[in-house]
This record gives sequence, structure tokens and C-alpha cells, in this order.
Amino acid sequence: MPYRTSFIPKGMAGLNLNAPYRGFWKCSPRNIWRRAMVRVRLCAKEKRMFRRLSIVAASLLAITAAQGQAQNAQRQAERDLFAKIVEIPTVEGQTAEFKKLTGLLSAEFRKAGITDIVVKDHDGTQTLIARWPAAKPSGKKPILLMAHMDVVAAKESDWKYPPFKFREEDGYYLGRGSNDNKAGLTGIVLALQYLRAEKFQNTRDIIVLFTGDEETSGNSARRAATEWRSLIDAEFALNSDAGGGSVFPDGRVEGFGMQIAEKTYADYKLTAINRGGHSSAPRPDNAIYALANALTAVERHRFTPMINDATRATYEALSKGDSGQYGELVRRFLANPTDRETADLLEAMDSGSTRTRCVATMLSGGHAPNALPQKAEANVNCRIFPGVKIEEVRQQLQALAGPDVTVTAVEGSQTPETAPTPLRADITEAYKAAVATRFKDAPVMPFQSAGATDGAFLRANGIPVYGFGGLWGIVGAREGAHGLDERVWAEGFHGQVPIWMEMLRRVAG
Repeated sequence: MPYRTSFIPKGMAGLNLNAPYRGFWKCSPRNIWRRAMVRVRLCAKEKRMFRRLSIVAASLLAITAAQGQAQNAQRQAERDLFAKIVEIPTVEGQTAEFKKLTGLLSAEFRKAGITDIVVKDHDGTQTLIARWPAAKPSGKKPILLMAHMDVVAAKESDWKYPPFKFREEDGYYLGRGSNDNKAGLTGIVLALQYLRAEKFQNTRDIIVLFTGDEETSGNSARRAATEWRSLIDAEFALNSDAGGGSVFPDGRVEGFGMQIAEKTYADYKLTAINRGGHSSAPRPDNAIYALANALTAVERHRFTPMINDATRATYEALSKGDSGQYGELVRRFLANPTDRETADLLEAMDSGSTRTRCVATMLSGGHAPNALPQKAEANVNCRIFPGVKIEEVRQQLQALAGPDVTVTAVEGSQTPETAPTPLRADITEAYKAAVATRFKDAPVMPFQSAGATDGAFLRANGIPVYGFGGLWGIVGAREGAHGLDERVWAEGFHGQVPIWMEMLRRVAG
């Protein structure tokens, strides 16, 4: 490799360092006889300078090579830890697998000197709570870092490769839970390990809450926010399951999102009961037909458009950067959120953003192929806009279903009804500064998520929650969360760690 001219000492910038030795120094015998002593002195001086330059350049190359090796080793170590975490199948009912994961995570925290660790056994799963006490206490309340250990079940026969076998392909890391939420979980662990290694002096306690049933019952977060409150009480929480960014394929950043609100989750059961009879003598009152008509009415229904602080902030940010049709719709909706026509057009492009949405997800009915059905049932899943009551939605569904179908709320399915978390300038600016360590001037946009997270249980019990994540993906690329061949962009996975570190330096330092 040629030496860079920036390494050349002052006074030697005109020398051709890539030329052969004799041509470079021009010390041929035919010149020496004229000014022998001068040339000898000059050649000796030049050779000494060349030796010094060679030593400097070799040292710089050695340092660069060592740094590259260290970075490669660190990246491999991060990948190895992530692989171990993904390959533990922490799905509902697999209590032994949760114990494996909490054991692994506890060991990783202890490696970093974080020894205040509590593991709770409950409801067929586990929850891990760890605390890093303040090195220089400021009197401020702790901050809470959140992720969930459980993942959605995966049917191996549907996957191209085994879902719990970690692998790498086309710049992605693949495996069930890699995206939701084990990448964020691993990012938190690595960030804390590195901050401890660099002797970071936190001025408030940092608490970690890793739950075990976010994808199902939510009992981990529900218990943490109430009966285990003393272990996790904090000024605010950063939820890795509800933040992150997107980057265009050419490297331009689209933006990073900070979740400050989420819809309420609720399941409703639609049931049609009938006396049945012989299929050779059909009657107008058929349980399956009644249920089918009810589901068709639900499908066609459009709930009232709504807006709140979270969705308004998102749309205001989007309206400034989009001069096309979508941007025009956003501006029209901001000007009049009650305009159903505009809201419907916007909803068609951005599903779930302007209102409550309900959809049929499960169906069963009948008891024999040659008998009229005595019972038909369907599950309708609703994601309810903040401010709308669960019972209010049930009543609307009942009115749509008609008198032959009964609509009931599925007990225990609901997440708490919560208002948006108030925006805080200090947290928003810290997020921007953290992202700027990788993407300069990247926008950070507050948003409301259509999906439900553990954050709802904490918001409902007085702990503000901000969706935060350094992880990013590629705009338009499928990542498969909850679906087949789930994956996470490898550069985004590794790149999240410095962003987490900078965020913690700013909010806990």
C-alpha cells in the first residue's frame, strides 16, 4: 500500500515515496564525483528521514490494523451473544426456556459488575429486573430500560429454515424474535456492558425490566407496575420495543420514531346461538349466516376519525417533508380532522393512524356437516384509539352485529386505556443527539403505535414511557416481525449500541 502524503514530514512533500529506491534518492555514482562529500551528507540525511518515515508509517498501519481487528472481534462478540439469545425459544408455556434466558442475561450483567438482579417466577414465565446504582447520586429518580424476552410462536414447517436457528443472509440476521424484541434487548445489555467498561459515572440508578409475556397476557408488566413497583419505580422509562429508525437503501436517513402513545388492545367474541336441526330442512335463522352478516357489517364499518398530541406531532413532521399526494392529504387532515373523506383516504395509505380499527381474526361454527349449526363464533380484534372506552367499542360492535349475535369483551385480553405520554424537550433532544452520533441531523418524530406494548401498563400507573431505539431498518424492506423468516438489519443491530450509550450518557450522566 502506498504511503499517504499526509504522513510525510514537513519539507519532504515533493518526494516520490512510491519510486524505486535508486531513482527516488538520485544518488547514482556518476553524480557523486562532482560533489562527493555533499551528496554523501545529503544521502545520509535523506536515508535517515526515510527510516523515520517508514517507522511512523508502519506504526500507523499497525495501529489501524489493530483497531480493525478489535472492531471485528467486538462485532463478532455482539453477534455471538445475539445468536445465543435468539436461539432460546422463549415462547408461551416454555418455562424452562425462560429460565435459560434469564440465566444467560444474569451472567452477562454480572460480567459487567451489575449484581443487583431479581428474577420473578410467575404465570408460567419469568421477569428479570436488574439495577445499576448511581455512581454519583444526584437525587434524581431512576430511569427504566424496557424490553421483552418472549416471542411469538413459530411453526417450523412454514419457515424456509428452522425459526430458532440463528443465521445471517444478505446483510440480515434471521430468527424468530430477532426483530421483536430480542435485538433491542441485546442492545440494552451491550450498551450497559460498554458503559461499565469505560467507567461511566451515572448520576441516577439505571433499572432494567425484561418481561416474559408481552406477546400474550402482559402479566409481567402489569405486576411490575403494581406489586413490584418498588423494584422498577422510575421518573420515566425508555421502551426498546417501541422506537427506532429507517434508512433508505442509499444511506439517507428517513427518521427515527419516539413512541409516546399506543392504542388499547381488546378482543371481542361474537356468538350466534341457534336451536339447529337437520340440514335437509334449512330455516332462515341460521347461526353461521347471522355471524357472517355481523362480520360483514364490521368489515364495512368506519369508526369516527380522531387526532391527539401524538398523531398530530407525527403528521406535522411528515407534512413538512412530503410535497406529494400523501403530504397534501396529511395537511388537509390536520386542517380538519373530522373530514371523513380525507381521513378515509389517509387511512387507506396508513392503516390504523386516524381511528379505532377492528378486524375478524378467528372463526368457528357448526358441529356436523349434515346438521344446522347450533353455534357460530368469531374473534374480532380491536386496536382502540386513546380516549375511546373498551365498553364503547363493544356497544358499537353489538349495534353492527344485530339481535341474533351477542358481543362480549374477552376477559383479560385488554391492555389499559392510556393517554399519550407528555412530550419532554430534554428527552427529545437527547434522542436527537444520540442518533446524530451515526446520522447527523436525522429527524426524531413522536408517534402513536397501532400495536400494544408493555408500556401501556406503566403509563396507566403513572410512569411516563418513551419508545426509544437505536435500531434501524431499510425503508420498504420486509422484516417479518410475527411472521415468516423474521429478520433484523445487521448494521442496524450493531449500530444501535453506540446510540443507546449516548442516550444513557445524556439522561443518566
